[in-house]
Amino acid sequence: MERRTTEPRPGWQETVEEQGLIYPLTRYPDGSLRPYWDESAYYVFGLEEIEALEEVVEELHGMCLAAAEHIVTADRFADLGITDPRIARTVAEAWHRRAELPSVYGRFDLRYDGTGPAKLLEYNADTPTSLVEAASPQWFWMEERFPGADQWNSLHERLVDAWRKQAALLPPGSPLYFAHSSADELGEDLMTVAYLKETAEQAGLATDWLSMEEIGWDRLSGRFVDNGLRFIRSIFKLYPWEWLTTDRFAGHVLDTLDNGGGTGTTLWIEPAWKMLLSNKALLAILWELYPGHPNLLPSYLDGPRDLADTTGWVAKPLLGREGAGVTVHEPGSDPAPREEPCCYQQLAPLPTFDGNHVVLGAWVVEDEPAGLGIRESSGLVTDEYARFLPHVIL
Repeated sequence: MERRTTEPRPGWQETVEEQGLIYPLTRYPDGSLRPYWDESAYYVFGLEEIEALEEVVEELHGMCLAAAEHIVTADRFADLGITDPRIARTVAEAWHRRAELPSVYGRFDLRYDGTGPAKLLEYNADTPTSLVEAASPQWFWMEERFPGADQWNSLHERLVDAWRKQAALLPPGSPLYFAHSSADELGEDLMTVAYLKETAEQAGLATDWLSMEEIGWDRLSGRFVDNGLRFIRSIFKLYPWEWLTTDRFAGHVLDTLDNGGGTGTTLWIEPAWKMLLSNKALLAILWELYPGHPNLLPSYLDGPRDLADTTGWVAKPLLGREGAGVTVHEPGSDPAPREEPCCYQQLAPLPTFDGNHVVLGAWVVEDEPAGLGIRESSGLVTDEYARFLPHVIL
């Protein structure tokens, strides 16, 4: 693993916008615009290195599924902050019927510096973003700058294939809707949903789309409808399940949820069992089930324990995205747990390359490793000001 600098391509901004990345720049608090897509540098990997990372991701994914099974069978929903019995039953039923429910993708965030074993930082298997830049502009950048080289990137082909294979699980005679929240000001969610919609269409599916805020409830039929009053029988939503099960329509969602077997009227993708994998409590349960595993960091739910005196720790809210609410604590800090439920994970500072803190985003489509995206940040927490850099296998 090596970071190399290079000159950006002339007209790079227009190029990546045409390839689906609609926000190549990030606005900072001082009002300045700086590249989010940053091709002034790139990362180089060896083939054996990438193959080893693929094996790690495959193993981690299997461990996460085993942990989900443990949460359900041992009734540990409270550890995830799921205290409503009805929601717990919904998630458990979805888990037991998972073979009947479409499930598309997820992203592992890994700490890796090219020398030691990769370490799992977290797993977002419900609403992961940074997909478009990893799948499309990154690939075309490689083809232009390094023709004949390779990249850990089969995302597009695997997504199309996933929709094609799962088409039989969708209710017939109705389009598959794609939804994002109109509250997304950056356009990241819209861009991700638009790309996933495109891959579904390439798989031969009939699609439509709308915002989450446009979804209506028809009281007469007891069904969700679109803005043309058509029944919504299946829908992909880039909208967290913890919001979907707590907002004002939560009761309707649970009443009409199709959890496989045609038992409801609306099939939501990702399925409800993904709540088991997108919760930071998963990290502590993994450490409990696989103590000392080389690809895991010690993690706990009741406080930092011995991490307070040894390595330091990072407190992560059980639910959150883009580093929101994450705090970093050096050894000797006050070990008092935070008031909100958190996962307390060993502090493993992100490796630095040329002064940049680097995190690897390893993608899984269905149950297979599918690609890599790299983000850099100025601080220890990868937040909304992170930059995306392409990579190549040489």
